[in-house]
Amino acid sequence: MQGERYGVTEDGQTVEAYMMANDAGMRVQILTLGCIIARLEVPDRDGNQANVVLGRDSVDGYMHRSPHFGAIAGRYANRIARGRFAIDGTAYQLAINAPPNAMHGGPHGFHKVVWNAEEPGGESLVLRYLSLDGEEGFPGNLDVKVTYSLTATNELRIDYAATTDKPTVVNLTNHSYFNLAGEGAGDVLGHVVAIDADYFTPADATQIPTGEFRTVAGTPFDFTHPMPIGARIREPDAQLTAALGYDHNWVLRAPGAEKIRRAARALEPKSGRVLEVLTDAPGLQFYTGNNLTGALVGPSGRAYRQSDGLCFETQRFPDAPNQAGFPSAVLRPGERFATTTIFRFDTNAK
Repeated sequence: MQGERYGVTEDGQTVEAYMMANDAGMRVQILTLGCIIARLEVPDRDGNQANVVLGRDSVDGYMHRSPHFGAIAGRYANRIARGRFAIDGTAYQLAINAPPNAMHGGPHGFHKVVWNAEEPGGESLVLRYLSLDGEEGFPGNLDVKVTYSLTATNELRIDYAATTDKPTVVNLTNHSYFNLAGEGAGDVLGHVVAIDADYFTPADATQIPTGEFRTVAGTPFDFTHPMPIGARIREPDAQLTAALGYDHNWVLRAPGAEKIRRAARALEPKSGRVLEVLTDAPGLQFYTGNNLTGALVGPSGRAYRQSDGLCFETQRFPDAPNQAGFPSAVLRPGERFATTTIFRFDTNAK
């Protein structure tokens, strides 16, 4: 597998694109900029191929006008309240990019850096980045490795690993926006979704978790049985109103098991495409593209409007560095951060 020149950043760094493919008809294009999944092509039930991730068509588009399309979010994915946290009595202040909070590692997080491609071979790609001590306000030199692997059975596996020389916080995820009908095909409100979680973490008006673990039973957040996204997204629920839709963390079952299990499933009925998400992470941020306004145009030439894509962001919990009741997101010297997520594609019968 050889990288091809995709473009150049404003400071002169070359961005490469790597294409992985299998015999089952799945193709995935990965950029060294932000570890971005730029294209992900899978067949429908009749064998017709389509790209099922939203994106841009240039380096400039990804650098300046992209809500993290397809990128790795870090050093801390999701939100940290007021960009502040403390480790062992030492306080840290992060860049504020989602006022009044820090989000997805800051304005110059992992999504905007060019990663080093290593060991490209077969249908696997290793990307590395050294995040320096103090970058975006985070402590410690963090050595990060992300490995993308495409299997013969239409699974895209993402293995994350990181080590540090100073106590820090880490939360890494992939921020792909999926539309199983095809990129630019319209909204995803007809996608039928199931989430393997009995609780979610409600948020305040700034999208910071309150610390409560709230049951999904009897609420629009109950996806324990398959449900179209649009069935309840417009209900007058305070959580949905504040976020303009779904943008919340679900507490996945058996979060301490440290084993890969199913987290979510999505079906697009017309095409028959199915996406299953498997992970060993404790949480899942389900986001329905609430802030897409029509201002961004994808490779298809179509504008992206609200709910034109959905995200399944496997993760540590939002604001975990400030919430004692959440699983810890602290990484110390001598420890290794490691987590795995698998996007498994299939089709169902009519």
